[in-house]
Order: sequence, then C-alpha cells, then structure tokens
Amino acid sequence: MKRVLASHLDRGLSWLIRGRDRRASHVLLAPATVWLAVFLVLPLAWLIALSFIRSGPYGSFIWSFNLQNYARALDAKYLPVVLRTLAYAGAATGLCLLLGFPLAYFISFYAGRWKDRLLILLMIPFWTSSLVAIYCWMIILGQEGLLNSLLMTLRLIDEPLNLLNTPFAVILGLAYFYLPFMVLPLYGSLEKIPRNYLEASYDLGAGAFRTFFKVTLPLSLPGVVAGCILTFVPCLGDFLTASFLGGPDSYLLGNLIENQFLMGQDWPFGAALTALLLVCMAGGMALYRRLEAQESWQR
Repeated sequence: MKRVLASHLDRGLSWLIRGRDRRASHVLLAPATVWLAVFLVLPLAWLIALSFIRSGPYGSFIWSFNLQNYARALDAKYLPVVLRTLAYAGAATGLCLLLGFPLAYFISFYAGRWKDRLLILLMIPFWTSSLVAIYCWMIILGQEGLLNSLLMTLRLIDEPLNLLNTPFAVILGLAYFYLPFMVLPLYGSLEKIPRNYLEASYDLGAGAFRTFFKVTLPLSLPGVVAGCILTFVPCLGDFLTASFLGGPDSYLLGNLIENQFLMGQDWPFGAALTALLLVCMAGGMALYRRLEAQESWQR
C-alpha cells in the first residue's frame, strides 16, 4: 500500500514539475493566487469601497455613495501636508541618488568578485525591523547620542546639536531605509552597459571624465529614472520615520492617514486619502514599467 501511494505521489509531483499540462500550471499558481486574493485584492477592494461612504458618529459607517471624502481630501487646508510630503520625499530621493550612484558605479565597475557580497550587505536594512532601525537612529542622533558625542570629543562643537525631531532626521531616516531601492536599478543599468563602448571612447581620445559624462551617464539614465521613481513612491507613504524621528513640523501624508484610522476613527476619509496615494504610486510604477520596456526595446 505504501509503495502504491509513493508511486502515485511521485507521478503527481512529476506531472506538476514538468508543467507540460496547462492544468499543472493552474495548480502551481493556485496557492499564490488565493493568498493574493485574500490578503491583497479583497482588502484593497474593501478600502476603495470604504472611501465612497460617509463616516457616522463614534466611528460608524453610513452606507450611502458619495464623493465627499475625495472632495475633502483635495481641500486646500491639506495642501501644506502634501507639499511637505513631496518635499521630504524629493529630498530623500535626491540624497539616495547622491549616495547611491557612486556606490552602484563602484560595485558594477570595480567590485569584481565582491559584487554579490556587497549587494547582500546593501540589503541588510530589509533584514532588520523598522522600529529597531529607527530606535538606533534615535540613539545616534540624540543630544547625548553617538554623533554628538563624537563631534564634541573631536571639539568640532561646543554643545550638542539638536539633530533629532528635525526635518534632517526624517530625510536621513528615509534615505537609510530606501537607499537599496535606488542602488539596485542603478546597478542593473550600469551592468548592462557594454564595456567595449567605454574602451572605444578611450581609444578615441576621451578621458575618464569625458567618457563618464558622454557615455556612462547617458546610458545609465533609465536606471537613474527608475531608481528615483522606486525611491520617491514609497517615501510618499512612509509614516514611521516621521513619527519617531520628526517633530511637529514633520507631519506627513502617511501620518495623516494613520491618524484617520487609529485616532480620528474616520475610516472613509482615511480610505480616500489612501486611495489617492495608491493612484500616485500606481502611476509611478506604470511610468517605471514603461521606461523599462523602452530600455529593453532599445537594447
């Protein structure tokens, strides 16, 4: 009996792994499809539906279709929060580009056999809890933290700097968390540059500086644009970094959404804000896909 069961199991696994039958692919996709449907599609559909109803007293819902929440989300009084969010996300993206391009360039052209190890080290921020990383930054940037202690030890400052609960701390935290989103597309784009193009540039008399700006940088622009999009979009929705590292003047769109769900108990309005943010993120991802398709077509 055991041999018969083992034989049937072996045949079934062989049928799945070979994938010659279309039904086998459906069976393999079924667990992931169910998972995404239950934990992504259904909650997202519920969120969108929630954005079109009204909020009642004590956190209750009034099930009547209206666009009041979207009209309220587009009210001018929330414009400072939106502009501040765009400014912080843009500054963090610029800092990631400033730090990430030299790093991606080094890994691509000079790391040699250390490439894989450096890329793994780059992913370390994703292996740690966000709260743990934020508390580490609080220890570093505090008035009695490591950075102030180091600067005072070196006698570069006479008294501790107010680094925590400032826009600087928020932008620094955002850049720390989302730097891999910038480096990986840049690295992928730099890796695809044919090295004989650079050799041809040198043979024609161009130096390293001119070769970089005339050959390397233009060919890496798709990676630059993709990295900026992939970094800017998640920065728009971040709220933990501003909550712990920022002050009253660092209230971002993510914090506004969080407060509507947790403190204000105005879920429909929070859902409308989230839906608008998702539209912006989807637009950014669509632009990234389009640029990626154009780059593949040009190659």
